[in-house]
Parts: sequence; C-alpha cells; structure tokens
Amino acid sequence: MQFPFFEIELHEDEGYACLYLNRPEKRNAMSWPFWRDLPKAVDYLSTLKKVRVVLVAGAGKSFTTGLDLEEFFEQFKETLHGATGEEREKLAELIGVMQSGFRRMMSSPQVYIGCVHKHCIGGGLDLICACDVRLASKDASVSLRETKVAIVADMGSLNRLPFIVGDGHTRLMAFTGRDFSGEECKAMGLFSEVYESQDKMMTAARDLAREIASNPSIILRGVKQNLNFQNGKSTLEGMDYVTTYNAAFLDTAALREMMTAFKERRRPVFD
Repeated sequence: MQFPFFEIELHEDEGYACLYLNRPEKRNAMSWPFWRDLPKAVDYLSTLKKVRVVLVAGAGKSFTTGLDLEEFFEQFKETLHGATGEEREKLAELIGVMQSGFRRMMSSPQVYIGCVHKHCIGGGLDLICACDVRLASKDASVSLRETKVAIVADMGSLNRLPFIVGDGHTRLMAFTGRDFSGEECKAMGLFSEVYESQDKMMTAARDLAREIASNPSIILRGVKQNLNFQNGKSTLEGMDYVTTYNAAFLDTAALREMMTAFKERRRPVFD
C-alpha cells in the first residue's frame, strides 16, 4: 500500500515492519499528507497478522522537525481564524482528525518502537509518545517546541509524557520548549537506550523487534492492553482489570504450546 509521506518496509517472516517518515528533503516536516495518512497506514499495518512490531523511523538527516507550520497555517488559514462557533467547531474537528493517527497507534495490537535520530521536534515528540518503546541515536535532539511557537501542544505530549517521564520533567520540557539531548531524555526515561549512530540504533531496533515478535501475538496484545488501561488508574484498578482479563483469556493456544514444549524439553513454537 502506498502513502505519499510514508514508506513501509515489510519483514513479515521476521515479525516486524518499518514505517519510515519519507520527506527527507524537508527533514520530514509533517505536511498534511502525514496527518491525513497516518491513521490509514496504522490501520493497514494492523491487518498484517504476521507483523507484531512496527519500527517508526525517519528517512534522511532527521527523524522529524514536526508540523510544517508554513504549509499548515496557509492551508487551514480560514479554519484557524474562523470567528463563529460553527467555524471553531471545524477547528476542533480538524484537531481530532490530526490526533487520530496517534490514537490508533496506541490502540493498535502491534508494538510500536520509535527510532529517533537528530531532530525530534513538536509533533515528532507526540509521535514517539504514542509508541510503546523509544530508542535514539546519540545526536538526537528532542523538543516539546509548541510553547516557543505560541501553541498549547494538543497532539498528545502533554497527556502521555507525564506517564513516561513524570510530571516534573514534562513541565520542564513544556514550559521551556528547549532542546534536550538524547542522553538527557534517556535519564528522564523517554528513551530506553541511546546508541552511537543512527545505523547502530536501527540495527538494535531490528534486533529488538525480532526479540519481541518471537513472543505470542495474543500475549503481546494483552500486555499492551493492560499497560494502556493502567495509565491514570490506581494499582488496584489495574490489578482488578488484569484479573478479569486473565480469567477470560489465560488459556490460550500459546500457553498450551508452552506447557507441551516444557514437558517435551524443547523450545515452544508460536504462531
């Protein structure tokens, strides 16, 4: 399936795919085709039953410099400056459309891994916050930049980042809009690992994708569903939820295969 802003690289036999932001001549600045087609790309990837992990990376010199401000404000000038309630309603609808790709990533049955090199600005941070795991190269520079361009971030960073790096780090990033290095972001908990180069990061990301994809897909889905539910809930609420979940889904074909393999002293083979 073809999308103007994205390149999809499939490795179904290895259980993963790569979703590349592919506007390198503009450092992957997020033009309208990004916002329009990300939900479609995520939905398409969700139909690929062999794909359990999706790597999100950027082609060219940067991961992404975020929203293409000049193009966006020109294309949606009337919507942004509308004076009536009906016109403001159209702006709310536009924001909802732009959020939908990130929402789909969060609810996708697949595990998303954000792979950041060089710039990760504004919408780029929203994008990786919607991922399940995040890796970076040493040259990564991350900014919750909206404050500096007179916008309250509305694509998810203010909502998801506190659960990833904590309230204090989120407030520092949001109030300053400054650039944070990959190592600083790793210390906050945004990145799991930081690598010497983009190539080494992508090699490690592919290895991680294969490792995760070797686990049963139904278990990966269940883990993600339970982790997503836990956000904003108490520990007891989360434990009640996983109790109900396992009461319904514990006895899977994957579990039966694991028990049989254990008795036969062999490695389990999962579909």
